[in-house]
Amino acid sequence: MSVARAAPPAPHPALAIEGVTCSFASAHEKGAVYTAVRDVHFTVGTGEFVSIVGPTGSGKSTILNVIAGLLAPSAGRAVVFGEDLHGINPHAGYMFQADALMPWKSALDNVAAGLEFRGVPRAEARERARPWLARVGLDRFGERFPHQLSGGMRKRVALAQTLIVDPKIILMDEPFSALDVQTRQLMENELLDLWSADRKSVVFITHDLEEAIALSDRVLVLSAGPGARLIGEYRIDIDRPRDVADIRMTPRFLDLHREIWSQLRDEVLKGYAQTKLQ
Repeated sequence: MSVARAAPPAPHPALAIEGVTCSFASAHEKGAVYTAVRDVHFTVGTGEFVSIVGPTGSGKSTILNVIAGLLAPSAGRAVVFGEDLHGINPHAGYMFQADALMPWKSALDNVAAGLEFRGVPRAEARERARPWLARVGLDRFGERFPHQLSGGMRKRVALAQTLIVDPKIILMDEPFSALDVQTRQLMENELLDLWSADRKSVVFITHDLEEAIALSDRVLVLSAGPGARLIGEYRIDIDRPRDVADIRMTPRFLDLHREIWSQLRDEVLKGYAQTKLQ
């Protein structure tokens, strides 16, 4: 007689945000409390690329800071690979909107810095940084300083700086927003090429709905703040690999953009009205 075997337990997602609420003392009214996000739930699977869109003031960066462990939520929790997050997330690498390069260090030394902070000897860190500069197309620019690099080149250094420490989760807060359209599309394709090589989990914040659709497996939509909530979740069923410029003209891309924008538009208008009242 055969004995049925229990199915193996399902693997934990890379990230689970469970009922997260973040409240702060109001900057405009003494004694009042401002709630940035309220009761937010979502997961990010291992190797999944998820973008979060929403109007200005919807708490996108607040959520990213909770995932990074830079901000403790007022309620709810962040769970990383099945364990509650307390303090800095050791599995995450964070790429900021503004340049976070050290101006007194060369491109090579900026990329190596993360390894040095983790105790790797400087000479070894520099040697390990060289192939990363090559992967982002900057192998001939390692000794240049940030002020000697274009905006797109600085973003490539920052991307290599984030990836060299091999994070399992990559957090990106509007990393390409300051770039011109052509350079931005080049950087988006560069990111997809690097991501497809080892499929890290990515949480990507952007105001640009086209960028979110072009890059992502799923797009999450936040309502206008205060008290922003997750109000939409869309699976991006466009085949990979993708060229972010080419797919923008495909019928499925246009359908997805129309569908998501129909929900996001009202929230953007609400967010704009809120800023006029402040």
